[in-house]
Amino acid sequence: MKAETNQENQTVHEQPRYSHWFVFVVAIFITCLVTANIISVKLISIFGLVLPAGVLIFPISYITGDILTEVYGYAQARRVIWLGFFCNFIVVVAIWLGKVMPPASFWDAQLAYERILGFTPRLLAASFLAYLVGEFINAFVMAKMKIATKGRWLWTRTIGSTLVGQGLDSLVFITLAFAGTIPSRALVLAITTQWMVKLAYEAAATPLTYISVRFLKRHEGMDVYDYHTRFNPLLLRK
Repeated sequence: MKAETNQENQTVHEQPRYSHWFVFVVAIFITCLVTANIISVKLISIFGLVLPAGVLIFPISYITGDILTEVYGYAQARRVIWLGFFCNFIVVVAIWLGKVMPPASFWDAQLAYERILGFTPRLLAASFLAYLVGEFINAFVMAKMKIATKGRWLWTRTIGSTLVGQGLDSLVFITLAFAGTIPSRALVLAITTQWMVKLAYEAAATPLTYISVRFLKRHEGMDVYDYHTRFNPLLLRK
């Protein structure tokens, strides 16, 4: 009872510091997010499944998102999700500026630059919206399930939150990006395939998630339960 009271009280007072471990996890989250968006232009074949190359690293952003929510709570995860959004926006703007600036007279790779790094407005909007929907739902489910399970069975939270978050991410992105350009059956297949691959990725990484969560809880001396957190994604405070 005392342990639960202490855990609940941790949600009342904001942590005034950002440890080097917290910064490290945030850096991994944002790096994986930005990298996935850049390399997703390439389609790869894995066991006969055609997938964007970003699937190799994008699920890691969900894994680190799970770790942030589990250890530091939803409020901190919310800040990091918005930070990732704005960092990705800066990268997109920088790439666009690089494209529209006149190339040097001796540089002959302008078309290659545009082919690999170019973004269509539709794909960009789909990517940004899918990211926000998926990540916030993932963090919300993770935080609520932690309360419901009283902190037990971490694997149910990581897989359960990914099941919903990654599912919505794939649904929103592929629907907005490709609806009307490919047959409906192919659209459903693409959504299901990406969803299943990402879910399998999360399940395979569960042992690593356990190790990371235990390490951080021990070294940070915290294990936040979001009893009093306001879950509005637009808030930057609890």
